[in-house]
Order: sequence, then C-alpha cells, then structure tokens
Amino acid sequence: MESHKRDEASIRARRLSSESIERGEATAWFEPLYRAAAGDAEKVPWANLEPNGWLLEWLDAQAVSSKGAAAVVVGCGLGDDAEELSRRGFDVVGFDISPTAIDWAKERFPETAVQYRVADLFSLPPPLESAFDFVFEAYTIQALPAPVRDVAVAAVASLVAPGGELLTIMRGGEPEEQHEGPPWPVTRPELAGFEHAGFLLDTFDDFMDGTIRRWRVHYRRPST
Repeated sequence: MESHKRDEASIRARRLSSESIERGEATAWFEPLYRAAAGDAEKVPWANLEPNGWLLEWLDAQAVSSKGAAAVVVGCGLGDDAEELSRRGFDVVGFDISPTAIDWAKERFPETAVQYRVADLFSLPPPLESAFDFVFEAYTIQALPAPVRDVAVAAVASLVAPGGELLTIMRGGEPEEQHEGPPWPVTRPELAGFEHAGFLLDTFDDFMDGTIRRWRVHYRRPST
C-alpha cells in the first residue's frame, strides 16, 4: 500500500480522534474515519486486508482447541482476523462500533460464517458478556486515550467466559514516555487491570516490530 496514503490516513485519524476526545467522546471518531475512506482500505491506518501476523504466529504455535468453541474479535474492523479464526474452526462473532466497518466486512466476505455486528465496547449487549472461550483484541485499547483505558480493559475482560482465554496485542511502552497518538502505547500498569479482574497471566511477549515495540499477552480466566 502506498505510504503517503497511510501517512495521510494517520494524520486524519489523529485529527478525528482529537476532535472526538475534546467532545468527551473517546470512540466517536471511528465511524467518520471508515465512512471517509469510502471503500479505500489504504485510508484506514490499521487495515492491512490480511490477518494480524502476530495472531497467526501465536495460533500456529499453540494447541488451541477450536471445535465448538466461541470466539470474538474486539474492534473487528474489516474482518480479516475474525475470518481467520472462523477458518480455524471457531464460532466467531466480530463486532465494531463503526456500522460502515461492519458493512464493509460483510461485503468483503459475503459467504462468511462470522456473525458481524455493530456494538460499542463501552456499552456491550448483555448476550456478549462472559460468552466466549477465546477473545482476541488487537490495537483497540491502544487507540483509546488513557482516561478510558481502565474501562476498556474491564470491558474486554467481561467478554471472556469462565475457563476462557484472552489474547491481546498492542504497542507497549513505559508510563513516563510521551507519544502523539492515536495510537498511544499501553503500559504495564494499565494492563494490570486484567489481573485485577482475576485473570491469570500465561505469556507476555515483548518484542520489536521494526521500530515499534509490541506486546502480545495471553491470559486465562479461571473456571471458578
């Protein structure tokens, strides 16, 4: 994809996010961004039109039981991660706050088995709570400003069924670092919200993706 389009998309995302946050609406900028893209994925900074490579690497290395298991992709965007989990045998729900993103995903995958739906992470429909054996979140928490991170973490945690698993991927950083975002790197104290919610930390991968520090974290929720 052309780098100048991605640069322009990132600038647009930051402008829309700033305007949204100033209005006290931390998530209101996603729909305008998708709508303005008008079907051009190069105008969506995170839309690579392929599954997340760090998800693929993790799935290939794990003996994940998917038969009959329910999975959800948080902030599913254009659907590539949801489709990959479906291909591997999960019964998948993909949700996003943007109606345009959900319509776009359905158009891309007209024969999909994934249940795509519009939903707000901060106001989840009750049927989604504690409903999933495997929850995948990538790059959504990092797209939200610090004041709402604890709410976002708690909301993601609420999706995981007893005995279920959560895999989350993000930019990682230290609390004292300053960054212009979105995205804003997530800190260890912010991630600790999962453990405060009773999750057990299984693995914590801290690595460089080019010049970007990434974290890939796997948690388990006790069955009782």
